Amino acid sequence: MRKISLIGFVMLIVSIPTFAGGLLTNTNQHVSFLRMLARGASIDIDGVYSNPAGLAFLPGDGLYLSLNGQSAYQTRNISTTFPLFPEEGNRRYYKGTASAPFIPSFQGAYKKGDWTISGSFAVVGGGGKASFDDGLGMFDSMIMGNISQASGGQITPSMYSINSAMDGSQFIYGVQLGLSYKINDWLSVFAGGRMNYFSGGYEGFLTATVNSNIPNLGGTELAAIELDCDQTGWGITPILGADVKLGKWNIGLKYEFLTNLNLENKTRKAEVRASGVAMPDDELNPLASFKDGVNTPSDIPALLTAAVGYEILPTLRASVEYHHFFDKAAGMAGGKEKALKHGTHEFLLGAEWDVTKQLTLSGGFQRTDYGLADDFQSDISFSCDSYSLGFGAAIKMTKHLTMNVAYFWTNYSDYDKITATGSTTYSRTNKVFGLGVDYKF
Repeated sequence: MRKISLIGFVMLIVSIPTFAGGLLTNTNQHVSFLRMLARGASIDIDGVYSNPAGLAFLPGDGLYLSLNGQSAYQTRNISTTFPLFPEEGNRRYYKGTASAPFIPSFQGAYKKGDWTISGSFAVVGGGGKASFDDGLGMFDSMIMGNISQASGGQITPSMYSINSAMDGSQFIYGVQLGLSYKINDWLSVFAGGRMNYFSGGYEGFLTATVNSNIPNLGGTELAAIELDCDQTGWGITPILGADVKLGKWNIGLKYEFLTNLNLENKTRKAEVRASGVAMPDDELNPLASFKDGVNTPSDIPALLTAAVGYEILPTLRASVEYHHFFDKAAGMAGGKEKALKHGTHEFLLGAEWDVTKQLTLSGGFQRTDYGLADDFQSDISFSCDSYSLGFGAAIKMTKHLTMNVAYFWTNYSDYDKITATGSTTYSRTNKVFGLGVDYKF
């Protein structure tokens, strides 16, 4: 019987951002993003992430603080056809759920004259737990194919059953620090960096057994996989920015450099059995990449953002923005970045309206194009192009205190892939709710 691979199964968990952004990056680190999206030209405390150079144009000297909490819920659905699946049309459905009930972030800035020092703590990638209670189609079909081949084609799907599940969590924590300087009345610059720390944990199993109604073989284990592995890693992201303020216009620019990130395994169990025999712990073991101490590349791609904001009226502002993630230059597990057609393109627009002195309403739109290709997409790691809508409000509670509340929703385009043995359709859903407070001393 051929060996069974679970390596990519775990990488599925590793490669899912819970929020908006690129393949591995969360761009919504403040609730103001959820309610307007295009915040790259912001001159407010959320600019600590979205437009750090613009902090030099904050309206007055002093200390600015912001605390935000977001809740995100996501599903990842797979519909697979395979000749040995017993369901109607040989099609089987798989559903994975990911939840992040509370993701906090903190931003702070202190402005004195032409200088502003700023810092933040946020979950810059991942941010939740993913569960696949029924496993994945690629492994069901792999085992069914292997068993059928080993029996000379005599075994049918009704003769055996598969039980499979995987739970995993991923968090990339980011601590950022930087300095902004106003060169003159219309130009400011920023230099800083972010330390990223990855922490993930994965537990899963897969068992294939002969059904009890098969004489002499009922209950026999045909194959099994068990995995219990944690991964950690860290990397530094240098960041540069500039802001150009010309009357009612404001232009924000930011470049985050490539972050080299390697994930080191801390493995308690990584076992594969075939016909009840434990496989050797060497290069022949399909879980060898999860051996304790092994490192896997998982770089955070470089990111370029450019935004233009315009004050249409004293009470009405609008912005347009562009993001580009340099995904093809980032090292990924198995070199899968080479299959992408291009890096991620994101196009954003947003507007906000001061209904009263105490209430601001806003909304925004984002379109994301990942440059996907069939060779990049699989059950173990897939993405779907999308558009997102966000709306919400900023409520001025007092002269110094503002509360932001928002809802963010993403609509994904299904991705259809034809394989040698059938077809697979990938789809996703995502929704995020956010609440935060900003305070100026």
